[in-house]
Amino acid sequence: MSHVATIVILGLLFLQAAECGIQNIKDAVTYSAINCRKHSALLTDFGAVGDGKTLNTKAFKDAVDKLSQYASDGGAQLIVPPGNWLTGSFNLTSHFTLFLHKDAVILGSQDESEWPLLPALPSYGQGREAPGGRLSSLIFGTNLTDVVITGNNGTIDGQGAPWWEKFKKGLLNVTRPYLVEIMYSNQIQISNLTFTNSPSWHIHPTYSSNITIQGLTILAPVSVPNTDGINPDSCSQTRIEDCYIVSGDDCIAVKSGWDQYGIKFGMPTEHLVIRRLTCISPKSATIALGSEMSGGIRDVRVEDVTAIHTESSIRIKTAVGRGAYVKDIYVRRLTLKTMKYVFWMTGGYGSHPGEGFDPKALPAIQNINYREVVAENVTMPAQLDGIANDPFKGICISNVSISLTEKPKKLLWNCTDVEGITSNVTPKACDLLPEQQKPIDCAFPEDKLAIEGVKLTTCST
Repeated sequence: MSHVATIVILGLLFLQAAECGIQNIKDAVTYSAINCRKHSALLTDFGAVGDGKTLNTKAFKDAVDKLSQYASDGGAQLIVPPGNWLTGSFNLTSHFTLFLHKDAVILGSQDESEWPLLPALPSYGQGREAPGGRLSSLIFGTNLTDVVITGNNGTIDGQGAPWWEKFKKGLLNVTRPYLVEIMYSNQIQISNLTFTNSPSWHIHPTYSSNITIQGLTILAPVSVPNTDGINPDSCSQTRIEDCYIVSGDDCIAVKSGWDQYGIKFGMPTEHLVIRRLTCISPKSATIALGSEMSGGIRDVRVEDVTAIHTESSIRIKTAVGRGAYVKDIYVRRLTLKTMKYVFWMTGGYGSHPGEGFDPKALPAIQNINYREVVAENVTMPAQLDGIANDPFKGICISNVSISLTEKPKKLLWNCTDVEGITSNVTPKACDLLPEQQKPIDCAFPEDKLAIEGVKLTTCST
């Protein structure tokens, strides 16, 4: 065979491989995922340049569009190789994996035109930060099934500093974008990545179910507000575990809609497990329940959590006008170091989407359980403020040891409009939470959620 014929045949084979989205990836790695993919492609197959300067929005969009044709044929994975890949917002597709190499960095564009404007979420009625709409997240998806965002600790950097400055100066008339938002979707996995410097929240699954979030490192300056780590919002069957979060706001905030809009939409966050979380958040909570909770929050299980230099542990935030409920909350095995509060509940949080909320819509806060808590260097063990004529009920706190800072608050337990019990708690709780004569353990479910039974399989790039 002539050299020319050989070259032609090899060229045809290469083109065929590129067309089918199949590449032999050097230094292939294995990873765990809810599903593996039959087809694979590199981002560079679509003209991307990883120099940190070239805008690659079109390359990401073209790649997802091309690979979406394999959704019914085993799915596809898009591999982001080493490099700095500047991009604006792009959408994902079903039966799809976005995989970042350990030396890959996706950089969010600082050009606002690269982030499309979206309407307000129906359960919020307006943007959270402004009456206008909201900007699309960097990585976005809606009405999807079987989506994986993973890697071997690659990085997604929102380059949020210009957004933070505009927000601080009141120059934005829309809500800042997030790094990842997946809506109306099922079977979602986000794992083994570093997320940093989001313009606002980092991870926002919304109106979705069967969500696995594992092994994330999320880093934001502690001085920047609303840079929450992970915010499951009107979601069911969610598992969050083995994450390390440093934030200027709540490390995790559990939500379900805002006042009359959330009440009308009526989709709770339920069946949520959070475990092995480490949080640093000097100005906010380790885990917040609310304040936007007007679709309801129930069956939340939290265990094996460490918080360091953080304002509070698990905080309940709500207000008149929210309606709905926060109930069946179970927390155990907290290790807390240098905290303003250990227990914090707020019934007067106060922010509303305009003036149309119903003052008769009172939230029901009940069956809230904490046990096995060790805290040191604490300023105030508890600030528990229910709502007049709507007390927070069924609070149980057991087996808690709190050591105080050198200058603690004079009133260690400040309790109003709450009802419950305590057992083996030091310092002694307020009179509204009387110590039980016989020791008890506050409740924690023995059954497992369905999402905990989801097994990951070993896949390869």
